[in-house]
Amino acid sequence: MFQINENYLKLPGSYLFSTIGKKVNAFMAANPDKKVIRLGIGDVTLPLAPAIIDAMHKAVDEMGSSDTFRGYAPDLGYEFLRSAIVKNDYNARGVDIAVDEIFVSDGAKSDSGNIGEIFGKNNKIAVCDPVYPVYVDSNAMEGRTGEYIAAQEKWSNVIYMPCTAENNFAPELPTETPDMIYLCFPNNPTGATITKDELQKWVDYALKVGAVIIYDAAYEAYISEENVPHTIYECEGAKACAIELRSFSKNAGFTGTRLGFTVVPKELKCGDVSLNALWARRHGTKFNGAPYIIQRAGEAVYSEAGKAQTKEQIAYYMNNAKVIREGLKDAGFTVFGGVNAPYIWLKTPDKMTSWEFFDYLLEKVNIVGTPGSGFGPSGEGYFRLTAFGSYENTLAAIERIKNM
Repeated sequence: MFQINENYLKLPGSYLFSTIGKKVNAFMAANPDKKVIRLGIGDVTLPLAPAIIDAMHKAVDEMGSSDTFRGYAPDLGYEFLRSAIVKNDYNARGVDIAVDEIFVSDGAKSDSGNIGEIFGKNNKIAVCDPVYPVYVDSNAMEGRTGEYIAAQEKWSNVIYMPCTAENNFAPELPTETPDMIYLCFPNNPTGATITKDELQKWVDYALKVGAVIIYDAAYEAYISEENVPHTIYECEGAKACAIELRSFSKNAGFTGTRLGFTVVPKELKCGDVSLNALWARRHGTKFNGAPYIIQRAGEAVYSEAGKAQTKEQIAYYMNNAKVIREGLKDAGFTVFGGVNAPYIWLKTPDKMTSWEFFDYLLEKVNIVGTPGSGFGPSGEGYFRLTAFGSYENTLAAIERIKNM
């Protein structure tokens, strides 16, 4: 008889945002007269910028002509997009990344879940706590995390690096040596960042112990402060120890059109084995490429008009973040984040658990957020709100919270 991957049976419950969706849908079905404001999932609400839409229309027209029709995309992505990425995201910051070190995909979530396939099962992972759930769940599916300890909401074979108010939500170097280190800055869910000097310490540590860093830079476009690195490759030696994940979802609104990329430098090796070659083999075998139309849209993000228009959208969301952050402070909440990231991280009031506060907000003022415990044990007692709603809904939500 066939067998299943029993690692899936170890996973607790459903994916965090699936659970939230079910709870919200049940509330709305029971209360059809209530207007629910969603500030939970980090989904954008502004339409794609005009320059991007224009590029998509042009690409659609090309697909309707035999002279310009495109079929399967190249394994790593079209060179026009990869070259634009190299020029604007790396060369412009003084970083030397080659075109064949860029792997275009359908989003950072896919890549963050799939990247573990090129690593051995016995590698031990270290994650920030709280953390984006995909990092842990995907490693659990591959049998790398041990057993789930329900009472502690932890996995037995994962190194958790607590990120708390006491350490400014920045992890400290672990005392136990990991093989794979997951870092995300600006951070989801806390909105925290670290300086270039602090990130250099992680690069130096990884090189020293022989670990690889999986660096999620999906929110780099929201950085507003100086000395906060936009890419880990700003740090000396990073190309020998780090893989970087990037997304077009949050900087350009591609949540519904799906586009991202991963950088795997050729200098990154395990002994004599190139991780660039391994990921290229995996990519070519299991992925047929993001659609031509979407890749042309991605290229337009780097045009002068695209840069200006997406910058306006980022400013719109960060103004929402400011409204939320200052409004919550005025209402007496302890608040973090919202400066270099579109996420606001707040302490739950009156010693409520994060799920109790979720239920309270939903039932009393019809607002959806994300319970901090869904991101890991150190997230308990915290709650995440996103700035990706409309300005009008953001104002309305804060007024509701102030009047609770």
